[in-house]
Amino acid sequence: MSVDLAHIRQVMAEADCLYTEEQVEAAITKVAETINGELADRNPVVFCVMNGGLIFSGKLVPKLNFPLELSYLHATRYRNETSGGELFWKAKPEISFIDRDVLIIDDILDEGHTLGAIIDFCRHAGASAVHTAVLIDKDHQRKARPDLKADYVGLSCIDRYIFGYGMDYKGYWRNAPGIYAVKGL
Repeated sequence: MSVDLAHIRQVMAEADCLYTEEQVEAAITKVAETINGELADRNPVVFCVMNGGLIFSGKLVPKLNFPLELSYLHATRYRNETSGGELFWKAKPEISFIDRDVLIIDDILDEGHTLGAIIDFCRHAGASAVHTAVLIDKDHQRKARPDLKADYVGLSCIDRYIFGYGMDYKGYWRNAPGIYAVKGL
C-alpha cells in the first residue's frame, strides 16, 4: 500500500486545533483525580484499548495513585480507514478479571460500537464491574446504544473527524500534540 505522505502532511497543515496540548493534559489530570477518588480501593484490572488508547493510557495511568494490574486489548472497526466496519479482535485480554473491577481506557467514544462490544465481552467474561475512561466523547445523536456513556470523560468534542493523542487519520498523526479536526470532515 502506497501512502501519500504529502496528503498526510497537508491534512495536519490544514487541520483545526480543537484542543491544545495544555488543555488535553489538564483534562487527563482531572480524569485521573476522579478515578483516584472512585477506584482506589477496588483493585482494578486496567485495559488499554490499542492502538487509539495508547497515548491516553500512557498519560493517565502514571497519575493513578493506587495498585492496579495493567494490560491491553485490541479490537477495531476502522483498520486505518475513516469509517468503521465489523468489529475485529486483534488481541483479547490475557489477564484474568473474573470477579474484579475492570477499567477500560480508550481514545474516543464516537458511535460506541467498539467500546460497547468490549464492555459486553468483559461483563460476559466475569468482571464484577466495568468502568470506562475515554479522552474524547463525540457529541452527536448516532450512538449505537443511547444508554452507553463513559464513566470518565476528558473532553467533549464536536462531530468532526478528529485525530491526535492516539486518534488517527488513516493510521497517521496519533502523535499530534493536541486534538485536531480534519478540514472538511
